[in-house]
Amino acid sequence: SDPVFNFSCKLWLYLPSNLDVYTSILICGFYVVNETKLGVFTTDTAAEVLTSSLTKVFLPVIYIIVFILGLFTNSMAVWVFLFRTKKKHPASILMTNLALADLLFIIWLPLKIHYHFNNNNWIFGEPLCKVLVGFFYGNMYCSTIFIAIISVQRYWAVTHPLSHKQTNQVAVCVSVCVWIVVWLLTTPLYLYDQTVKVANLNITTCHDTIRLSQNYIPVGYFLSMGTVGYVVPCVVCVVAYLLTFRSLRRSRTASSSNNKKKKAIILMVIVLVMFLVCFTPSNVLLMVHYSLLGAEIQNEAYSFYIVALCLGSLNSCLDPFVYYLISSEFRQNLKNMLKCCSERSAQQERISFTPKKASSSETTTSPTSTTAKLDH
Repeated sequence: SDPVFNFSCKLWLYLPSNLDVYTSILICGFYVVNETKLGVFTTDTAAEVLTSSLTKVFLPVIYIIVFILGLFTNSMAVWVFLFRTKKKHPASILMTNLALADLLFIIWLPLKIHYHFNNNNWIFGEPLCKVLVGFFYGNMYCSTIFIAIISVQRYWAVTHPLSHKQTNQVAVCVSVCVWIVVWLLTTPLYLYDQTVKVANLNITTCHDTIRLSQNYIPVGYFLSMGTVGYVVPCVVCVVAYLLTFRSLRRSRTASSSNNKKKKAIILMVIVLVMFLVCFTPSNVLLMVHYSLLGAEIQNEAYSFYIVALCLGSLNSCLDPFVYYLISSEFRQNLKNMLKCCSERSAQQERISFTPKKASSSETTTSPTSTTAKLDH
């Protein structure tokens, strides 16, 4: 009889003894039982997740680790690429953009950390929540696309070693296009309410719930973004590295370069495994969750998704180590920078421990006056 139920009320009337089936009418992440002027009322399962130590302790702790490590390593990587690398080439240009994407992803994590520590209660308003969500997903998918482009660039460098040095302009144009396309693709996140009042918990969630009248937007959007931002880059990475591996196996080189080939193959395997491990679980769960939501089928995938998404963010901390393995120039510049910093700190320590020269008044003090002072 309550008009706010609309279509969901009809399902409830047909299934009065099965509240779980009724709750398949959903929201963005967790299930909503009812929506009133006071806010939405979630199911007991959703309430348990929103009040559990998983979301209030585990997730923010992982994000703190990502923030501390990622901020330091990616800031150092950006500094090396921009100010220490004299000769720019396609690989360094693409890796600079990847480091910037990771850095933009990381600098917004303190807001997400505060949100989880504050019992999943958002206090910074709707506009800032939309900005957080937009940067979170936008930069995450920027990272996947740039990793895919780097894999293509490495394949091109192996198969066309004489021409890859002349494609700096192509790398710049591709990077600009990626940033423009990804930020255009994130605009739907600003078109619906990201903050929702959960009345039965007396909290305001950011992105974890959505109003029933707006649920068609995230279902279509995240299925599309999962395809464009993960499936396509994943296929590109796998194909590019398989072709690179085949090219290295077929090439006839001197025995002295066999070690380099082995190192290149090991590096390809490491990058590919890192990509699959970090991004596959969260994106597969995301697409499964929203596919089931589109079919109005109840599922608990969202709870596993937020954990996989959190663990996948560790990729932002691992990327700088990939730069170190891929680029010998990056390794050399990093070592030089650290060497300069250590020499500078050692010099400052030597200066601070150097004894001061005795003043002229002290040097001219007579023995008798010294004796008088000691006797006194």
